[in-house]
Amino acid sequence: MTQLSVKDAIKAFLHIHIRGVQVRDGDDIFVMGLVSSLFAMQLVEFTETRFGIEIGPDDLVLANFRSVNALSALVGRKTCVEGA
Repeated sequence: MTQLSVKDAIKAFLHIHIRGVQVRDGDDIFVMGLVSSLFAMQLVEFTETRFGIEIGPDDLVLANFRSVNALSALVGRKTCVEGA
């Protein structure tokens, strides 16, 4: 999976749950007030299911989920996808 397709999948998921707000790759969705801690857990579940990875305790830091870029980088690290 390429970086672009990872980001597209993340943005599609966010679009479903954050209606009416355009989220750019670097936007901090928590600072913007678009998501809650409960939604963060949904984001973890989506990430594990969609990309076939396991999010371990060391990965459960807010910095990994703040933006499309951050989450894409986490997926890249967990899947060893170059450039993700």
